[in-house]
Amino acid sequence: MRELLRTNDIVLVSAVGALLDGAKIDHVLLDNNMSIVEGSLGIIPRRILVHDDDDAAARRLLMNAGLGHELRDDK
Repeated sequence: MRELLRTNDIVLVSAVGALLDGAKIDHVLLDNNMSIVEGSLGIIPRRILVHDDDDAAARRLLMNAGLGHELRDDK
């Protein structure tokens, strides 16, 4: 699994999830339920991960959607 992005912006998380779903790229959203622990303050960022094989396609998709600046380093 490769981390695609990390953000506190739940709207961005939703938009990226919709883009990935539309492209049929499987992904996992981590730390979404941490808001229960943190009291809904939005301090802990949510992370979207994709399979290693889908990483390049997912990054290309987000770059084409104008969200390339949100991507984590590809290391």
